[in-house]
Amino acid sequence: MTILNLKSNDMNFKLTQIPERTGKPRTHGLTMVMDKGLSIQETRNFLSVAAPHVDIVKLGFGTAFVTPDLREKIQVYQEHDIPVYFGGTLFEAFLVRNQFDDYIAVLKDYGIDYVEVSDGSIIIPHAEKCGYIEKLAQHATVLSEVGSKDAANIMPPYKWIELMSAELSAGASYVIAEARESGTVGIYRDSGEVRQGLVQEILTKIPAEKIIWEAPRKDQQFYFLQLAGCNVNLGNVAPNETIPLEAMRVGLRSETFQLFLEK
Repeated sequence: MTILNLKSNDMNFKLTQIPERTGKPRTHGLTMVMDKGLSIQETRNFLSVAAPHVDIVKLGFGTAFVTPDLREKIQVYQEHDIPVYFGGTLFEAFLVRNQFDDYIAVLKDYGIDYVEVSDGSIIIPHAEKCGYIEKLAQHATVLSEVGSKDAANIMPPYKWIELMSAELSAGASYVIAEARESGTVGIYRDSGEVRQGLVQEILTKIPAEKIIWEAPRKDQQFYFLQLAGCNVNLGNVAPNETIPLEAMRVGLRSETFQLFLEK
């Protein structure tokens, strides 16, 4: 772990023994924020304090369909050089209605250059899903989500690895480990506890910098920071948790206070 003394223009004051965060635009150490319906003004307020720590914003589920002034809202994020993408549920909603070409047209119309490919709500044969990844990778940066939103559908570790590997090979830039906004499915038990054996086995085969772990809860974020360091990719972070998460990343919250101090 590289430790540095941050310059005064990086943070508000100097502290030694602060772990080195990747700089924007980041390729790893990502914080993906889930916007479930912020107003235009709330978006501006949020970015006025959190923009340096936000790497990608997901407009959750299918909220983009019902969000007023969607074009203006996307523009606000883009003015801060923060990519926006529609939740995978919207992709699936177009797909199940045989409107894949319409979906591509919507992406182009709204200037969306990140896209999520998921199969959490409908069944898509995996070869077909990889085909959609290949097609969309020609238009955008693809994030493919692995894992079911159905808590009863528990995949063994080898299957997670197999699916993630294939989707990265098909053209996905990152794979997202499913957890829902609640953090109670996929890589978590219904209590929110991390399926540690699953996570650690995935990391034996899939590069950590290529995985975005959905981690909406503080204890889940702490687990991944402790496991993989301050530059682990984390997703489904609530807007009002962005600053607290960044403090946790650099050892300035009680959970991680001792992680980066020299022994």
